[in-house]
Amino acid sequence: MIHQDLEVKNTKNKTKPSCCCSHDEPVHSVNDGHDHGHNHEHNIKDSLFKLFMPSIISLILLLIGIGFDHYFPQSWFSGYVRIAWFVIAYLPVGLPVLREAYESIVKGDVFSEFFLMCIATIGAFAIGEYPEGVAVMLFYTIGETFQGMAVSKAKSNIKSLLDQRPDEVNILENNIAVKIKAKDAKIGDIIQLKAGEKLGLDGELLSDSASFNTAALTGESKPDTKKKGDKVLAGMINGNTIAQVRVTTAYNDSKLSKILELVQNAVAKKAPAELFIRKFAKIYTPIVVYLAIAICLLPMLFVDNYIFSDWLYRALVFLVISCPCALVISIPLGYFGGIGAASKNGILFKGSNYLDSISKIQNVVMDKTGTMTEGVFKVQEVIIKPDFDKEEILKLINVLESHSTHPVATAIHNHAGKIDTAIELKNVEEISGHGLKAEVNGKELYVGNFKLLDKFNISYDIDPSSVVYTTIAIAYDQKFAGYLTIADEIKADAPETVSKLKALGIKVTMLSGDKTNVVQFVADKLGIAKAFGDLLPEDKVNKVNEIKAKNETVAFVGDGVNDAPVIALSTVGIAMGGLGSDAAIETADVVIQDDKPSKIAMAINIGKQTKKIVWQNIGLAFVVKAFVLILGAGGLATMWEAVFADVGVALLAILNAVRIQKMQF
Repeated sequence: MIHQDLEVKNTKNKTKPSCCCSHDEPVHSVNDGHDHGHNHEHNIKDSLFKLFMPSIISLILLLIGIGFDHYFPQSWFSGYVRIAWFVIAYLPVGLPVLREAYESIVKGDVFSEFFLMCIATIGAFAIGEYPEGVAVMLFYTIGETFQGMAVSKAKSNIKSLLDQRPDEVNILENNIAVKIKAKDAKIGDIIQLKAGEKLGLDGELLSDSASFNTAALTGESKPDTKKKGDKVLAGMINGNTIAQVRVTTAYNDSKLSKILELVQNAVAKKAPAELFIRKFAKIYTPIVVYLAIAICLLPMLFVDNYIFSDWLYRALVFLVISCPCALVISIPLGYFGGIGAASKNGILFKGSNYLDSISKIQNVVMDKTGTMTEGVFKVQEVIIKPDFDKEEILKLINVLESHSTHPVATAIHNHAGKIDTAIELKNVEEISGHGLKAEVNGKELYVGNFKLLDKFNISYDIDPSSVVYTTIAIAYDQKFAGYLTIADEIKADAPETVSKLKALGIKVTMLSGDKTNVVQFVADKLGIAKAFGDLLPEDKVNKVNEIKAKNETVAFVGDGVNDAPVIALSTVGIAMGGLGSDAAIETADVVIQDDKPSKIAMAINIGKQTKKIVWQNIGLAFVVKAFVLILGAGGLATMWEAVFADVGVALLAILNAVRIQKMQF
């Protein structure tokens, strides 16, 4: 079991500044991939000690050198001995940065932050400011180490899902458990899952019942009890009894595998603020270098008592202050934090750009079934006309519905019982937004909504709008045979969701293929003013287009295959990932893993908080740097103020960025 409580960059005992290199580089774990309890903690402490060792050595030598200079002078501590002392103090922290500057120049990136730091510190040595040269590089390195740790920690929070998939599973062969690689398990294999073990692949529970901890997938700590035949997912942890699970999905196609893929790809999709800062840094850094040269050389044309070393010192201070580290590192770190905080709560953002987009949402449009309602239907009434054999019609419906994965089909199966395999259907066809039709015994069978009967010109003698429940119309041999009524329960947190969205100033609309009076009934209970029923998939698309035509942003929340087009069309598409279809999940920008609608408002809130933190960091960096830059150019700031403007502001920005991972949403 891989632990990623702490990750650091593999830099061979050097701190690789992370603000000028790619933030997408792999982050290496400090441990060996196994949990050894106390040894594991010892390994982390040992790694931290090694990580900070260069800085510790430099700090000790620097403090001794300053002591010899000012507090307990030594006659031998002068001339070349003094220079050598501070050079030795400089090397542990300076050499890695000098190497990075050289490698950046070789790659064509001359104006990197490494280059700025090298010029500033070597320049300080050139004018005899040895302690300041060491101090600047030392504090820069310490700052970069903390930044690297913060980014790695944020990445490890995002990637913690990697721990949730075991490499091996126990497969039953002739009633004997055989351990094999999870990726080698085949569909149909039976996994024996001991108490406390993690499931490696998606499957169907064969045991009568079992309790599972689903926190890894949903963020929900409450155990979830599954019954025989229920779907169980990779990453779920078995409770206190042995359970058997039949594999239904290949290792790479499991829901957890897809979630991992989404998480790993998320950091590649940059938010506009990140993209802007990267472009800004490429233009900004060369300008700063040229300005520093101008600060050093131009005054000789205008100042009578021009002293080169004084103006060089000002230019070097200016260079240190101007490093864009606080901006370049704290902004992606803010987004990492947002993605990590969301994933901890069972919400997956497919990129930091969607954190930005969701923070600006003005409308939330939601599907009804499976989104705001449980999607678990129960048959309430079976009304079959006297001209037809009720038992026979139910058997035919049951067989036809076996061709559908809709929750309504499940309700009919639960009511009608075992499927009669003797019944043969021909030309089975699913008509999107209407229902199913097939040929049986040479006659046409229709099961769906009343629009299906209208489509095939089959008359009926009831008013569908008079029935409050969801109604399934039945026609056989071109005649109306009757109908079923099916009821669905509103999710427990659905009313709270609507009130939270309204509190955020967001307009809420409900769209559904269900009949209008049922949709309106649910909307009234939830306090949703705008609700539309009897919609085909293309009608939902049109409704969202109407909102977008007003230049308003819209998030659509759905769970079915028929929701995929409108999820793709919306500003931000949100899919219910627990029971939702793969098509909806793959199309969506945000996936809610436990199907709780309350997570919609939480996702928007996380987006807003992330954006707030990012802009706080941008504002902090610009204001402090601009102020100290002016002081530096005027000769009123020393290297110590410069260090604060660079490293200090970067650390403050980091502390601000990591706040989001501690927030309660």
